[in-house]
Amino acid sequence: MNATKRMLLSGNEAVALAAIRAGVALGVGYPGTPSTEILESFSNLQGKAQWSPNEKVALEVGLGAAYAGARTLVTMKHVGLNVAADPLFTAAYTGVSGALVIVNADDPGMASSQNEQDNRRYAVAAGLPMIEPSDSQEAYNFFLDAVKLSERWNIPVLFRVTTRICHSKTVVNQNGNIDDAAAPNFIRDIKGRVMIPGYARLAHKRLRVKLAEIEQWNESAPINQEIRQSSELGVITSGISYVHVREAVPEASVLKLGLTYPLPMDRIREFASSVSRCVVIEEGDPCLTDAIRAEGIDIDSKQEAFRFGELNVERVKQIINDHKPIEFVRPPGKPPQLCQGCPHRNVFQALHDFDCIVSGDIGCYTLGVMPPFEAMDTCVCMGASIGVGLGLRHTLPEAQARRVVSVIGDSTFIHSGITGIAEMVYNPPSTGHVVMILDNGTTAMTGLQEHPATGRTLDHQRTHMVSMEKLCEAMGVDRVEVLEPTNFDAPLQSALKSNDLTVLIVRRPCILAAGKIRQYEKAITHEESCSCHQEQEHHESKSH
Repeated sequence: MNATKRMLLSGNEAVALAAIRAGVALGVGYPGTPSTEILESFSNLQGKAQWSPNEKVALEVGLGAAYAGARTLVTMKHVGLNVAADPLFTAAYTGVSGALVIVNADDPGMASSQNEQDNRRYAVAAGLPMIEPSDSQEAYNFFLDAVKLSERWNIPVLFRVTTRICHSKTVVNQNGNIDDAAAPNFIRDIKGRVMIPGYARLAHKRLRVKLAEIEQWNESAPINQEIRQSSELGVITSGISYVHVREAVPEASVLKLGLTYPLPMDRIREFASSVSRCVVIEEGDPCLTDAIRAEGIDIDSKQEAFRFGELNVERVKQIINDHKPIEFVRPPGKPPQLCQGCPHRNVFQALHDFDCIVSGDIGCYTLGVMPPFEAMDTCVCMGASIGVGLGLRHTLPEAQARRVVSVIGDSTFIHSGITGIAEMVYNPPSTGHVVMILDNGTTAMTGLQEHPATGRTLDHQRTHMVSMEKLCEAMGVDRVEVLEPTNFDAPLQSALKSNDLTVLIVRRPCILAAGKIRQYEKAITHEESCSCHQEQEHHESKSH
């Protein structure tokens, strides 16, 4: 790779390029805006990348690779880390042999999410170092730093990006050095990897020692940057907020933190005491503010109203001047809605016409809540439609319970709907239940990615396919039917009247994906045909 090459890259592309540069052996994740393009770019650069059924599985696969000594990349959006939290917390105890960098993309302002949680909280709760880049160059450089840090302390590293960093583009110089990755090799470490209570108690103490060492290293680490100018105003910041600060108050001295957990408190204290007024500028929750004030350091911070949504230059000026926020008025526009050609619009029309109580799920089908259908009554998180629907069925009067339908997409069903089916079979409501899986053959909401029920890998090559109908039958569902989106009214009405546990799989490809799916299948068929032909010629030549 040319060490002086300059490229215009998004933050997601910069992370992917750095992962290639670092010799990452495996990239694994679940698609979720704004992080989706990282693994796609990594794959396009010839990295080994794969989608997992959900974020928990992705982290577990990544953890296994890192146990084997490989450098590993795991990607997900902010709510995905909730799904992966179970292995995350214990991974902090077990540590890793190779580098494990977990890229986690927050979505302040909820451009495409159901909440705007600030995942810096996870670093503190789990006890893992957190690195935050401010632009694409830092996304590239800091990823290499994250690999080094992970390998030096044998600890997973959280790498937090936000929407602006993921999708905006800046120039990236491919500088920075990193040693070649060691060859994977399994070394038995039962006490370090098997977290029975006796071993876990010791592991927790080892983790706190590591964090203390990392905190001490962070006091003078080059990953943090100090810009000395005004002695009147100083700003402590991190991530994308740094870019806004530099434009809003160019005369201010700035302490930009690259490693935001554990924090270099001595350095922060020294910086704060060197200026007449020190203000913390951060997007989202007051994480830095709370930690710094807990140390008794005198700082100013933003008003509560600035906690919501993204920051920008104007809002930073308002914080600095202690003004109340001027609420942003969104220009009038066309409200989101299901695609006009979506084959599953009929389903939501029928659910509306039948006056169903609809327990909905995450994905483009969430738009069934919008006019003209208004056919969704709840939507909590990935996979929750089945569990929430069961709760409604268990407790509502029978007349209302028989109107309850759980609606979920195919990718979301694979992600976390399967355990809902297990619950339905194990604890069936007296009125039965109806689950509708709207199968459009792709992960539509995040940009038409593959999943285990499409039968194609991340790069659209053929692989084993999970059959949702056979899976539901094997789990003990009374009645499983595969239907066309133009012919399901009678089966739906019949299911609502019965006491059966029913799964109706309504199947037709997404209108945006259908053409691409045909191209993928044609390419696979052509490749398989050529392969068979070559194999036949090989056998014939040997027989002669």
